[in-house]
Amino acid sequence: MNPRTSFDPAFRVLFNSYYNAVGEKHPRPERGLLTRPSLHEVLAYRRHVDARMTTLLDDESAHTRPAAAALVTLGLNHEEQHQELILTDLKHLLSRNPLAPAYARHEPSIARRPTKPSWVDVPGGIREIGADDSAFAFDNEGPRHRALLQDCRVASHPVRCREYLAFMDDDGYRRPELWLAMGWDAVQAQGWQAPMYWQRAQERWMHFTLHGLAELDLDAPVCHVSYFEADAYARWAGARLPTEFEWEAASADAAIAGNFVESRALRPMAPNSDAEPGACSQLFGDVWEWTQSGYSAYPGYRPAPGAVGEYNGKFMCNQYVLRGGSCVTPRRHIRSTYRNFFPPEARWQFSGLRLARDPA
Repeated sequence: MNPRTSFDPAFRVLFNSYYNAVGEKHPRPERGLLTRPSLHEVLAYRRHVDARMTTLLDDESAHTRPAAAALVTLGLNHEEQHQELILTDLKHLLSRNPLAPAYARHEPSIARRPTKPSWVDVPGGIREIGADDSAFAFDNEGPRHRALLQDCRVASHPVRCREYLAFMDDDGYRRPELWLAMGWDAVQAQGWQAPMYWQRAQERWMHFTLHGLAELDLDAPVCHVSYFEADAYARWAGARLPTEFEWEAASADAAIAGNFVESRALRPMAPNSDAEPGACSQLFGDVWEWTQSGYSAYPGYRPAPGAVGEYNGKFMCNQYVLRGGSCVTPRRHIRSTYRNFFPPEARWQFSGLRLARDPA
């Protein structure tokens, strides 16, 4: 069986909204307008792909070809990204329905308790940044290189809903001096008054979740805010967003543990324990955390040849880096060097923020 045999040549265009090197592609903004193939065709396509992948993996010579093994590994990690984005997209889709349907009706009971935020010192100096070659990492996580950090302080916890509400109550969305120029334009054009999925119901705030409409958990990390909102809040709070290098330095020795998709909470949660003295809490899971770093190449970065080179490199413009994963990220998918990225106006991702400050 030839692994390169095409199931249907038209699928090459239908399902290519990403890679220019592959050829003609369907426009990404028009994905939602497509009529998909029938269930029978989709299942047949899946069997076709599975059979050809099995043939490839059973070929002993393929195991000795580093390029083939690297491509399969990249594909598996890319599929994990898809699993996260499916939940993110489903939440947005269901939120558009006035009936507020739930993806998962029964939310697991998870004991949480509020903890007191504090500041954690992150010493400056020359730090090693980026992934090494000991395990899989996306190409944008390397090459590992040295970076100079100044002393700074990073918040022990992500910003919480109750803290963000104080910003809103202080007319945060109506004070242009707090906003970047493009951010203020977005506030005016989009009519932003609160994070995405929040709605006022009489005297309390509600938000739409994958479990349906729920009362806002004031001690949970604020979620679904854009870079512009994160930056405005930080300015209002007399702080700033950390750089991605400061975030990585703060998280370098932290265990990869937290509220990931495996918990089935499917929403950010309040912490369940006090942070250890001098350590940050909730670095991983719950919400992706905006940094002030523009998404660009590390020193020495070179995109791979061919279509795979488009995977990350071509997006290194007009986007900002987020770190840490979220409540819908698979735990095994995340690491301290992982670089997510989105344009500054994006709100549909499970994105929040953590504050940083320079020494007094």
